Formats: sequence, C-alpha cells, structure tokens
Amino acid sequence: MSRISVRGFAVASATAVTTVGAVVGVAAGHDQGTNDRVEATAADTTLLADIPAGQNVRAQAASLTQQADTQSEAAESAAKKDAEEAARKQAAEDATAKKEAADEAAKKKEEAEEKAKEREKEEKEQVSSRSATRDASSFPAKSSYSVAEVKAMARSMVPGDQFQCFSNIVNNESTWDYTAENPSSGAYGLVQSLPGSKMASAGADWRTNPATQIKWGLGYMNERYGSPCGAWSFWQANQWY
Repeated sequence: MSRISVRGFAVASATAVTTVGAVVGVAAGHDQGTNDRVEATAADTTLLADIPAGQNVRAQAASLTQQADTQSEAAESAAKKDAEEAARKQAAEDATAKKEAADEAAKKKEEAEEKAKEREKEEKEQVSSRSATRDASSFPAKSSYSVAEVKAMARSMVPGDQFQCFSNIVNNESTWDYTAENPSSGAYGLVQSLPGSKMASAGADWRTNPATQIKWGLGYMNERYGSPCGAWSFWQANQWY
C-alpha cells in the first residue's frame, strides 16, 4: 500500500470515529462548534483521499527520466570531447611522423647524390689519368735501359691508380728486367709473356723495347682481369696470372 493511501485511510478512519463521536455528542447535547470542526476534518480527509496514488509515482518516474536524460547528454558530450581530443592528438602524431619520414628520405637522397658525385669525380679522375698515359711509340729507342728508366716508362704509361698493382706483378715476375727469360717455360720480358712472341702484337721490337712490353702487358691485364689491380688480386691468390 502506498504512503498516501495509508495516510488517507488513517485520516479517514480517524474522521469516521470523530464523526460518530460528534453525532453521539450532539445527541448528548454538545454545542454547534464541535459539529463544525467535525465537518471540516471530514472535508480535508475527502481531499487527501481523492488524490490518486499513481500521480505521485508518475511524477517520480518523470523526474528520474529527466535526470537520466541529463546524465546521458552529459556523458555523450564528454565522450565527444574525448574523441575529438584523441583525434587531434593522433593527427598531430601522424603529422610529426610524416615530417620525420620526409626529412629522413630527403637526408638519404642527399647522401646518395653526394656519393654519386664522388663516384663520378673518381671516374673522371681515372679516365683523365688513363687518357694522360703515353704510348710506347713516344719513347725513343735505345740499345739498353736501366731499371729506373723502365720504371719511369711504366709510370708514364700505366694509369696512376693502377701503377702500384702493375709494379707488384712486374717485380714478382721479372724484377723489372725486360730481358728476363724463364728457361723452363720460355716466358719472356717484364710481364713474362708466354710465349714471348705474343708481345709482337704491340710492336716488332718486343724483345728489346720495355715500352712495347709494358704496352702489351697493360693491355693483357685490362682484357683478362679488368685492370692491373684485378690481375694483382688474382696473382696473390694463385702466384701467377
């Protein structure tokens, strides 16, 4: 039973008792004032009893619903703000990462271009050194040549970056003796051509002219091993080339 119903019932019951008492009192000779108070109490009881209990329940339900709606709207607003803040932070992080990636790519590109320029410079220097070499025919013929003269010829004919490798091979094959001959195999000259007659392709004076032997030996190393340094690498691994 609801609160209002209990109250109404209690008041109504008390009023009924009072009313009965009043009637009895009138019958016993009580004054009119008592009758007026009884009627007023009865009227008040009728007003309280006439309020339906369901109206109070509906009012409470409506209030709770309004509170729930208000809380829901507040929660939705907070969630929306959180989502916007998270999106803003993510966008900032993405932008930072994108910029860092772009900077890294630009740095790598710059390094690659710098390396390419260095390689190009080295290649040009190598081409320049090769183009600056003298031909065997530019040396005057002599009846004999000292080791120093033969080495000077080689320095003039072999590219600068390849001379040391060429020198290493010649030093091991003939110790710079352009007349050196291997009695077992017949290999001849500075680079120990086998047979020596192969050097005729560089000049008919291959037996007596170290410049002709250097020309042939340089061509052989370039054709077979790519360069005197390529030939020297092979020689180190095999003790021949």
